[in-house]
Order: sequence, then structure tokens, then C-alpha cells
Amino acid sequence: MRVRQIAKRMVDDTDTWSGRIFNSVIYFLIILSLVTFSIETLPAISVELHTVLGYLEVMVIVIFTLEYLLRLWTSDAKLSFIFSFFGLIDLIAILPFYLAIGIDLRSARSFRLFRLLILLKIFRFSQASRRLLDCIMLVKEEVILFAFLTLILLWLSAIGIFYFEHDAQPDKFESVFHSLWWAVATITTVGYGDVYPITIGGRLFTFMVLLIGMLVIAVPAGLLAASLTRIVQQEREQEREQEREQERE
Repeated sequence: MRVRQIAKRMVDDTDTWSGRIFNSVIYFLIILSLVTFSIETLPAISVELHTVLGYLEVMVIVIFTLEYLLRLWTSDAKLSFIFSFFGLIDLIAILPFYLAIGIDLRSARSFRLFRLLILLKIFRFSQASRRLLDCIMLVKEEVILFAFLTLILLWLSAIGIFYFEHDAQPDKFESVFHSLWWAVATITTVGYGDVYPITIGGRLFTFMVLLIGMLVIAVPAGLLAASLTRIVQQEREQEREQEREQERE
């Protein structure tokens, strides 16, 4: 029982020296996993280096697996931990590796991309990322509504530009589905320039979509900024109350 309490304090309490060391090790392993993934994409690496990178990957996954089992063991409500946000992140970070055992997926690009899911573990150990998640949850209804409206706007923009440009550029605006690429690039104000209108109607329509695209970016950013400010203020008020209680004691 004593060992379980020590382990629980190490994995959950970042204020202790053991917790800080534990978090630092996990951070280092996340960065190491990202670096090894990047090195593997080099066109001409030696067989020896590829073997070393493979061993490093196995080591990282084994440690993350032990971490997951340790958190599960120290959890008071194990089933709740398994289906919690951070529990799912820990599982998703290691699951692709075990799914590939016995299946020749290592050469597949899709599997190699799945390995990047290990970066989601940063959300567990970063206080700022946790604060951001709390911020999103605080305005989740507004964000969901705005995301739904954005999808509708994308679809309507694709329909509109298809109507104006299909006859003039049938190869680029072949259908509404092909026009969705233009809609995404325009509403997000990226504007790659590979597909653009040449008719007067299409250009006027693009101008309207660009104006709306600014709102698409500005409104969610404003909601999240206001929510984040509120959360930071609440945290500071809680810290001040704790300091006052300590002074009274």
C-alpha cells in the first residue's frame, strides 16, 4: 500500500521532486520519439542506424507501456481512468506499435504517421495544454456551433464558386467537391494561388468569402481568448485564497 501511494504521488503530483523527474523523463522520451521518426525519413540511412532507431523505438514504447500500467495501477477508479481523456491519450500513444506486431505495416506510411500520436502525451504533462483544454471545454457549445456553421459555409462557398467558375475553368472547378479545396484555402485566408477565379462574378464572390473568412478565424479566437483569460484569473484567485489561508494558520 505504501509503494502504491509513492507511485501515485510520483505520476500525479508534479510538485514533488520525483514527479518533476518523472515528467522530465517522459518529455525527453517524447522528443526522442519525434527525432527518431524524423531521422527515419532520411533517404539514405545505414542499416546499423536503422537498427539503432528501431531499438530506441521499442525502448520508448516499453517505457510508455509501463507508465500506462503504473497509472492504471495507482488509479482509484480504474475503469474511469481507462475511458478518461488522458487515459485514452496514453493508450493511443502506444496502441499503433502493438497493432503492428505480426503485421508488416512498418513500411506503410500510414502506420508511420500513427506513431506521431505519441505527441498527444504532451497534453498530460503540460500545464498550459491542460489550461487550453479547460478553455475549450468552457466554450465547447459555442465552438461546436461555430464549427458546424463553418462546415455549412465551406459547402456553400464551394457551390457558389462552382456556379461562377465551372464554365470558365472546367478543369479546376470540375465539381462542387473539387471546389471544396478552393473554399478551404480561401476561407482560412491561406490562398495558395493554385486555384483562383478569373470571372468577374467569381472574383466578387471570392472577395465576400474572404471577408467572411476573417470572421471565421476571429470569432473562435476571441471566444478562446476570453475563456483562457477567465481561467487564468480563476487560478490566480485560488492561489491568493490559499496564500490567505496559510497566513491565517
